[in-house]
Amino acid sequence: MLWRDGRVQEGTTAPFDLADRGLLLGDGVFDTAMALGGTVVAEEAHLARLVAAAAALGFRFDAEEARTAMRAVAAGHARAAIRTTVTRGSGPRGLRPPAEPRPVLWASAAPLRAGVVFSGLSLGWSAIRRNETSPTARHKTLGYLDAVLAAEAAAREGHDEALFLNMAGRVACAGTGTLFAVFGTSVVTPSLSEGVLAGIVRARLLALAPGLGLVPSERPLAPDDLAGAEAVFVTNSLRLVAPVRRIAGRDYASAGHPALRALQVALSAEIAQACGMAPEG
Repeated sequence: MLWRDGRVQEGTTAPFDLADRGLLLGDGVFDTAMALGGTVVAEEAHLARLVAAAAALGFRFDAEEARTAMRAVAAGHARAAIRTTVTRGSGPRGLRPPAEPRPVLWASAAPLRAGVVFSGLSLGWSAIRRNETSPTARHKTLGYLDAVLAAEAAAREGHDEALFLNMAGRVACAGTGTLFAVFGTSVVTPSLSEGVLAGIVRARLLALAPGLGLVPSERPLAPDDLAGAEAVFVTNSLRLVAPVRRIAGRDYASAGHPALRALQVALSAEIAQACGMAPEG
């Protein structure tokens, strides 16, 4: 299902301007959200992040149109992944953006793959570095080739996800999510300045942790720091809180760790209340 030009269309194919800068230059932003029972989880946060990402690239779009699109493609789905994409639109040949952009927005829905929520992960270190000085490290832009190539390499090595270091050699993030490490009651994630996306679930866990007796911390993490972690997990809007069972050759008993379990339960309850469903659902 696809939303474009103010209406829902069946299938995933629609006419497209071949001069669109999103297609030619990756000049655009996107967002991925979970929808449950037709409700977009954390809708306001996703919209705000999408608007902020476009603003960082230097253009604006109609946020209410994006809301309409997200809700339209979410309707009728019990569980879905919602992808919302905004490009700067078409422009003259060359790199410089047009003086008056005409953004193009569309959204699509796909069934949420069974078992993806809270599923365990094996991570492999990527040879590609995350550039913490680049806006593409802090925003979900359409230039995702580094993550694509890293994911392919990780799969060849038998891993589910790639794990990135930044240019300074510190831990940045996984290919599709934020990394957390647990040390006693301390729950640590790399700060945004390390080349990390401002994840929606990341923010919620940092807010929920103190109420669970946990101490959240945003600070640099060296690869060796992970060796001393009691548990490691990855967060994103579809997996939510995914325990890491292995990084390269090191195994972790993350899935049964009480801190990780407490965060999963608290986040589930919050989402269930927002969507009007039972937490176990």
